[in-house]
Parts: sequence; C-alpha cells; structure tokens
Amino acid sequence: MKHRRLVPPMIGYKRASWLFLGVAAMALPFADLKISVLEPGAELGRLFAGFTRPNFLAIDGRALVNTIAFAVLGVGLGGGGGFFLSFVFARSRLVRLFCAFVRSIHELFWALLLMQVFGLSPVTGVLAIALPYAGIFAKVYAEMIEESDRAAERVLPAGASAASVFLFARLPQLAGPFGDYALYRLECGLRSTLVLGFIGLPTIGFNLDSYFRQGNYAAAGALLLTFYGLIATRRLWARRVLFPFLIVTSLVVLPEGLTGGSALANLARFFGHDIVPAPFRNADPLSRDTWAALAGWLWRIVEFQIAPGAMRTLIVSQIALVAMAVLSLVLYPLICRRFAGAFGRPMGRALLVIVRSTPEYMLAYVLLQTLGPSMLPAIIALSLHNGAIVAYLMGRHADALDYRPDAPRRALDLYIFETTPRLYGQFLAYILYRWEIILRESAIFGILGVTTLGFYVDAAISELKLDVAVVLIFAVAALSIGVDIVSRKMRAALRIGGLPSRLSVEKLVPVFNKEPVGCKS
Repeated sequence: MKHRRLVPPMIGYKRASWLFLGVAAMALPFADLKISVLEPGAELGRLFAGFTRPNFLAIDGRALVNTIAFAVLGVGLGGGGGFFLSFVFARSRLVRLFCAFVRSIHELFWALLLMQVFGLSPVTGVLAIALPYAGIFAKVYAEMIEESDRAAERVLPAGASAASVFLFARLPQLAGPFGDYALYRLECGLRSTLVLGFIGLPTIGFNLDSYFRQGNYAAAGALLLTFYGLIATRRLWARRVLFPFLIVTSLVVLPEGLTGGSALANLARFFGHDIVPAPFRNADPLSRDTWAALAGWLWRIVEFQIAPGAMRTLIVSQIALVAMAVLSLVLYPLICRRFAGAFGRPMGRALLVIVRSTPEYMLAYVLLQTLGPSMLPAIIALSLHNGAIVAYLMGRHADALDYRPDAPRRALDLYIFETTPRLYGQFLAYILYRWEIILRESAIFGILGVTTLGFYVDAAISELKLDVAVVLIFAVAALSIGVDIVSRKMRAALRIGGLPSRLSVEKLVPVFNKEPVGCKS
C-alpha cells in the first residue's frame, strides 16, 4: 500500500498576517517604550514653533553642495559597480553572497569603519554610499536583465558574441529602466548623505545636528524645508542627460577632508592589526591556547553583545513592522481619487512625500530629544517613514484598480470590502520587502543610544576595539541576510514573489484587476 506524501498547506494571507501580529504582541512586553522627558509636549511645541518660522539665512550653502556631491558620486560609483556585477550575478554564487553582504550593512556602519582608514574625507562619504548601493544595483539590474524581452536577439547574426547580444539587443530596451532606477537611487543617496552628517561628514546633517543640540529649531526647520525642496525638484535637476555634468561638478566641489595620516599606512594598520582578533595579535596561530583564547573571546562577544543586541534589534523591527503595516492601511486612502477626492488627494500626496523623504535616523534623532532615550522613538520613526512609503505605493495601485459596476458606493464599504482585499497580496509583498530594510535601520539606531546591535558597534569603535566592531557588524549582516531569506521564502509561499515591491517601480502590474492569488486562510 502506497502512502501519500503529505504536502504542507500554503501559508495564506490571513495566517501570515496573524503570524506577524502575534510576534509583535509577544515582543511588546520586552520593549522599552517609556517617555523619560518630563514635558515632551512643551519640547514638541518649541520644535514646531521653530519649524513654522524657518530661518533660511542660517543655511550653509556649502553643506548643501556637499550633500549633493556625496550623493551623486556615491550613487554613480555604486551604480557603475553594480552594473558590471549584474552580468555575473545570476551565474556566480560568490558574487551574490558578496552583494548580499555589502548591501546588508548600513551606510553609517560603512562610514564608521572607513573613517578609521580615510578619516573625515570625501572618500569615506562616497564609499560609504557606493559599497551598499553596488550590491543593491547589482541585484536589481540582474533582475531587470533576466526579465527583459529577448525577441530582439533573433535578428542578430548567428554566432554573435555575448557582448554584442547585450549591447545591440538588450541594452537599448534596458537603458531607460536602468537610468530611471539610478535616478530613484539618487533620492535615497541624498537621504543617506544627510544622515552621514550626523557622524561628522560636512553635509547638511552635520548642521542639523548642531542646530538640534543648540535648540535652534528655526534654522533646523529651514534646512529641512530646503532638503525637501531638493528632493521634490529631483526630476528637474537630476536628469539622465545631466548626470555626467553632475558627476564632474561633484568631483570639482568635493571638500578637503581630515585624513589623519597616510591612507595606505592606515589601510595596512587596519587590516594588519586593528581588525585582527585580539587573541591572535602577537600570538602563535598554531597554538591550541591561542584558539582557546579566541573561542572565549568570541563567546563573550556573543553572550554579552550579539545576543542581547540582536534580540533588541528584532524587538524594535518586529513592532515597527506591524505598526508600519497598520499605518499604511490607514493612510493609503489619502492619495486615492475614490476616497480623498480632487481636493484632498494633492494634500495627502504632499504629506506622504514629506514623511517618506525624511530619513528614519533623523526622525528618531528628533524624537529622542523630545521623548527621551528608549525604543519608542525608533519604532515611531521606522513606522512613520516606511508606512508613508507603503501607503504612497498602495494609493497608486488603488487608483489603477478597475472597479466593478456593482462595487460598494459608501467609502468605508468600498475600502473594507473591495479595495483593500484586492490589494492585500500587493500589500504583503511591500511589507515583506520592507522587513529587511526595517531591521537594517533598527540596528543603526544604536548609534543614537537605543540598545540595538548598533549600540555595541558604536561603543566598540569608540573604544578603538575594531576587531570587536567587525564581529558585531558581521552579526548585523548575518541577521539582515537571514531576515531577507525568510522574507523571500514567505513571498514565494504566498505566491506574491512576482509582484512589484520597490518604490522605484513606475508601471503597475495588471494582476490587480484579477482575483487575488493565495488568499486562503
């Protein structure tokens, strides 16, 4: 008698949703959500009062130029590196692992390490952006190449080389999407460059840090409004035809930095001594005692830093993920024609664009000043920024829906029974894609004092224990890659892996006019 092999059921939308809600609920008792400032309302009042009376005379034009230059060069270098890596991305596991590693480490962590070699120099700022972005570009460009239409290849002569096939058949149709994605990444690069100013690089983030510490909210508000204007006008000044000009100009205007000695000598010291585990320095690498000391050294890092830091990073990220999901479901009608109308829709779009254009790190920084040190500012910052992104995308998809003639007329019924159910698969695709990004951001909030993994990384670098810092950064990368793997497996199980999941996707997939797939409980 043959036994039938039991196939586990597909996870389903409802089960996936309850799973995330359950994990967040279990994390809540362990989260530090206290407000330690005596009068947070008063501080927030002073903050908003300053923002309503911005002092534009306090803006440092040089810092603004530096912000653009770092972003243009970092994105340009990362895009160029990712472009060449994308050719072998699908065929080389080593390249895929390298790209996954570099993109799983936040720009701030790269900057803190690079500062040990290049100091507060332009090289630090540019490479801190270029390294993770190269991994991102390689993955995205490889996917675009894989999904491109190959019909044009049939008209090429038989035996054409791979380079000819790419140049004459694929590149003409990919040049537009490649350029569009690079320009979208430039917006991300501007946000990253602003954040790098908080650790000393001469961007507007450095001035923002100074103004916030001084309580000069009018100057800080002016800088932020200028930054929003820079983001809002990106399509005007950051065109594909102007990108070569921007790169050349950025090279010319880059500031001189404080290198702290010879970069080559610093590099030799960094790899030859600083990141070598302490038990291995001046010790016999073949000795059993050396390896025993190394094991004890690693175990202490795991027990007292990686384990508690990873747990708190997961707590922050899981609560923020669910808060972001709820917020995005509440906010997406703000930019829908059916719900917001002709008057409310532009205001909703402006609100969501402003919130998503504000880096999470800066939001958390401001909230820490007004609410006090705890996990609460980090969770609010993550949920607001990412919730605005997902809400913006969901609203665009809702406007693309082709409603049935018998669809509900009342706005609430239309939202609950028609629009949200049809968009729920796309909603989960966005949530799962943002999961790894939220975890990566949760780790860096440790630099602000939240006791996630970044807290221990920052402490190790401050104490010049770079060997410990490298181990901790590898732990951040491993945690990020692990979440990314789980996310991809869940998207595959839910059969939503082919749905768009990035903010840069301009064209909507026509699947939304069909019945949702995999919506079993």
